[in-house]
Amino acid sequence: MENGKNDINQISRRNFIGKVATVSAFMIVPRYVLGRGFVAPSDKINLGFIGAGKRADKLQREFINLRGVHISKVCDVYKAKANNFVRMANAFYSEKTGYNYSGCHKADNYKDILENKDIDAVVIATPDHWHAFQAVNAAEAGKDIFCEKPLSLTIKEGRAMVNATGKNDRIFQTGNMQRSYPEFRHAVELIRNGYIGQIKSIQVNVGGPPVPYNLPKEPIVEGLDWDTWLGPNLYQYFNNQLNPPLGDSMWARWRDFEEFGGGDMTDWGAHMFDIAQWALNMDHSGPKKIIPPDGKDYPFLTYLYDNGVKMTHEDFGKKHAIQFIGSEGKIQIQRGNLVTYPENLKDIKLSVNEERVYHSNNHFEDFINAIKTRKQPISGVEIGHRTATVCNLGNIAYKLKRPLVWNPKKEKFKKDKEANELCTRPMRKDWSI
Repeated sequence: MENGKNDINQISRRNFIGKVATVSAFMIVPRYVLGRGFVAPSDKINLGFIGAGKRADKLQREFINLRGVHISKVCDVYKAKANNFVRMANAFYSEKTGYNYSGCHKADNYKDILENKDIDAVVIATPDHWHAFQAVNAAEAGKDIFCEKPLSLTIKEGRAMVNATGKNDRIFQTGNMQRSYPEFRHAVELIRNGYIGQIKSIQVNVGGPPVPYNLPKEPIVEGLDWDTWLGPNLYQYFNNQLNPPLGDSMWARWRDFEEFGGGDMTDWGAHMFDIAQWALNMDHSGPKKIIPPDGKDYPFLTYLYDNGVKMTHEDFGKKHAIQFIGSEGKIQIQRGNLVTYPENLKDIKLSVNEERVYHSNNHFEDFINAIKTRKQPISGVEIGHRTATVCNLGNIAYKLKRPLVWNPKKEKFKKDKEANELCTRPMRKDWSI
């Protein structure tokens, strides 16, 4: 009886109906007979993880506790990390069910996961230079997608992700989870409802742009497929800090180098510029002009919006934070900390007649609910793309060291071939998106 129950729980939602014909005599029973908390196989969302590093471990803990979610596959170019991910998942399910569970398996590569018809959705937790390829392929394979932020390494790759998601009618959640934090939602609603008056300026304090890859060359470690890790990227030699071994406390430093990431401008910027875009109701648009620091009129990287708002990338005294300055007040916001001027603004309870934004208390559960309802989640692919675009625009201005005029509708720079070429990147032969 126990083995039969375990088999029932392992049947995927997609092949469940096909199995019914052969086991119907045993399975047509009321749900309460199967035990409290039982989720029918047809109601389960089977997840496949693409990437098994430090961030994926955190995402596993978020998803694995959600009712009706099962993590069944994972792949990673570093064998030890994929094996560890499988071990952690199976240990969790074994403890939860009381059985020696081994239903989470390692796949050879991400395309094996996409070809598996039992997988409903994928969680992409790879470095930024892989996001677009894996997301586009996932959409074409009919999978729903959760993709870590920043959404894309380049602006054109982000638009390709949007197009593939729409064409294939997929649900897509970007990992900008601050949109599901109450302090950020409250700050946005105060701003949208005019509690600090007309927004005059915004200051965003995150780290700077990326630098050229400059780490020393090291031998490739055993168990790491370095060529696949590089994927579409032009060849770069290995250094341990790009992909630290299992158990290392350091976050991988590929984020710091322009060959692989966008520096803190895209890493933390994907969180903080995202909230600024949300507050300005610019989820489908963006700034019109980007001006790098010039030592005179513009001491900081400056974004200018059509509505007259000026947003700067500057340190205003609080790390990983945003400051909104309005005609009648000020709001400073960072994780777990909302400060308002006047002080009592933060305690205001908005009425039902005031403008409210999408309410999510759990970014990961919101994605699962969106899969079930087929309604857009809080941070869909267009939102993630527009936020990543703001970050990438800043990096392009820093690189070219001159003002840029941007058309957010056409997603092109005005009469600037050099800048437009930086909306994409060079890739290895036979790779394109």
